[in-house]
Amino acid sequence: MNDELRERIETEAEKHALVNAVKHESEADVGAVMGPLMGENPDFRQHGDEIPGVIAPVVSKVNDSTVEERRERLAELAPDWLEEIESEDEEDDTALPDLPNADEYDEIRMRCAPNPNGPWHVGHARMPAVIGTYAEEYDGEFIVRFDDTDPETKRPMLWAYDEILEEIEYLGFDPAEVLRASDRLETYYDHARRLVEKGGAYTCSCSGEEFSDLKNSGEACPHRDKDAETTMDEFEAMIDGEYESGEMVLRVKTDIEHKNPALRDWVGFRIIDTPHPREEAEEYRCWPMLDFQSGVDDHLTGVTHIIRGIDLQDSAKRQQFVYDYFDWDYPEVIHWGHVQVDEYDVKMSTSTIRELIEQGELDGWDDPRAPTIPSVRRRGIRGEAIVDAMVELGTSTTNVDLAMSTVYSNNRELVDDDADRYFFVREDHADFTLAGDHPDSAHPPVHPEHEDRGTRDIDAGSRVRIEEGDVPEDGGRIWLKGFGCFRREDDDLAYVGDDISAVREEGVDVIHWVPADTAVLTRMRTVRGDVMGYAEPGFHDTEVGEMVQFERVGFARVDHHEEDHETVAYFAHE
Repeated sequence: MNDELRERIETEAEKHALVNAVKHESEADVGAVMGPLMGENPDFRQHGDEIPGVIAPVVSKVNDSTVEERRERLAELAPDWLEEIESEDEEDDTALPDLPNADEYDEIRMRCAPNPNGPWHVGHARMPAVIGTYAEEYDGEFIVRFDDTDPETKRPMLWAYDEILEEIEYLGFDPAEVLRASDRLETYYDHARRLVEKGGAYTCSCSGEEFSDLKNSGEACPHRDKDAETTMDEFEAMIDGEYESGEMVLRVKTDIEHKNPALRDWVGFRIIDTPHPREEAEEYRCWPMLDFQSGVDDHLTGVTHIIRGIDLQDSAKRQQFVYDYFDWDYPEVIHWGHVQVDEYDVKMSTSTIRELIEQGELDGWDDPRAPTIPSVRRRGIRGEAIVDAMVELGTSTTNVDLAMSTVYSNNRELVDDDADRYFFVREDHADFTLAGDHPDSAHPPVHPEHEDRGTRDIDAGSRVRIEEGDVPEDGGRIWLKGFGCFRREDDDLAYVGDDISAVREEGVDVIHWVPADTAVLTRMRTVRGDVMGYAEPGFHDTEVGEMVQFERVGFARVDHHEEDHETVAYFAHE
């Protein structure tokens, strides 16, 4: 092999080694480099036995460089290859498929349509996470429209409007527009009137049972051929409150013989006697059904793509009749399955959570046992961690499972670097008197990976407290982290020394601990209930809202300090 060929092999090998390292964010491998190197350079093959020895030093040199140096070198040698990798990285950032027919629209516009009958449970976060991500990817917009046109069975809670908007902000998104359907009754009335004029709706006084029998047998309602003038007069009477609940409805005229009975002449408006809780809407009694209200609003607000549950396929079909009457184009629709969340014992249902709160089983919507956004937020889980996990679920039509461990893993990466370390000994504990010539204080690091943050100074006192599971047998040794090695002698812990070889070579367990006489009484609130324990003295000086890591226990958010009593922290995850 001559020098010119060797130089060519080294140059090509370096490019492939850099690609291998940058693409996989790990060290390059000689075997992984050989395949593409030989495939793209057939003239190298006759020297196949020699090439591994030539490229091994090149690969080693690449591996000794930093991530940034690798990218800079690849940009110098093969900028097109780096651009291709970065393009692939962008595509891999999300599991979301392309929006259908997106190039046919000047601007992508999507909507999140919550019912403000309570804060969101964790599953609700999927919608804003996905449509917010789509809006960012397509440089589009998403709106929030509160579908609050049922003041009885899904009665809105006045404070939930702002709460939900705060939750969307917590997830990292800023809606372009916020609407409340209960502000738009006159708009729905106007469209109903236009529909009546087109012969697309009629008033019906059949009982629910009577119409159901007719519908299921494919027979027309006796009111179906009512003239438009009569229908208009009766609809205006509905608006004016001249009927009571159940006396009269306005039906959208479809196909009474449609193969799907659920689509036959469905109700567009009904009477609800229960006043709406919002002052602006409390006088109204004639309310649109969701399929009518939502269908009209999607068109008027320029929604291009709708995401809804697979169980709501009939909604699009019902609304299509209205769109046909008005000669509107229906938005693109993506149907997905339900998301199911593990870990929680409480059912992921707004009504169930509300009942448990009312019964005193839960302390509130942000109780750590409640599978709600306010709860995970109070536990110190960042919105970004939830969004990333939801986006990774994609938009499958089958039901999908969200493992909270995925959310926790995402959150761990976000908070670990900033979380100072503290000791926390849980309620099952044992106290020991210190013996021997031990230091007066311990100095564990504030953060093991950031020496510049210094150490915590813990005055050990005369007694220490450790968890029951860490108590050694009599005569056994333990290493109190940041303090030193101790041997158990009955109810004493005798100081042995600070030679770390006891841990590294002799397998002595390193455990956390607190000084028994000055430890801070701490309540740690968890998904499984409250855990009482004791934190090291300095924990009482932490800032409310600060994320910490209780060593060997997990991450927690400091919730509040009660003067001369206890500190409360909300457990996030291990």
